[in-house]
Amino acid sequence: MTTHQPGPQPRRRQRPGSLPLLALGMLAVTVAEVAVILRSGEVVGWGWTLVALVGMGVLGAWLWRREGARAWRALVSAFESGRLPAGELADAALVLVGGLLLMLPGFLTDVAGLFFLVPFTRPLARRLAAWVATRAAAGSGVDLGALRARAHPDTVIRGETVPDANAPATQAIVLQGEIEG
Repeated sequence: MTTHQPGPQPRRRQRPGSLPLLALGMLAVTVAEVAVILRSGEVVGWGWTLVALVGMGVLGAWLWRREGARAWRALVSAFESGRLPAGELADAALVLVGGLLLMLPGFLTDVAGLFFLVPFTRPLARRLAAWVATRAAAGSGVDLGALRARAHPDTVIRGETVPDANAPATQAIVLQGEIEG
């Protein structure tokens, strides 16, 4: 005996795995970093190239510590005031990623790490990260509207509850409505 579910069943779209793309991206960054370091060594000399790489690492560690402490204080302050720390959490994540990028040897990762760490470029980095997250979520089926509604609980969504004629009486109530912004 088979049971029939009313209505069309959603079909999950098959996406190619992102692991090969990630591996390819890491390989491309590594090759680009080696090329930039070799060219820098030829142009300014190997000693100055080494000094620049070490100097960027030291500057990055100092900035990471300073901005990480600042991001942590902002997170604690947001939690203590009882509000959702959306921007502060994004800044803390950017500081973490920026610090990790600065620890990697190379000029390209250092520039990207500084972009995430420096306070006056971080708002732009936050917008870039939000854009990338939106693009990634659009392909994965994640509902960003639902995530935004959770992040902003004071948002009012008007709607009404209606019984679903096809659902058994024990099933949850269906909400229908429009979101006005």
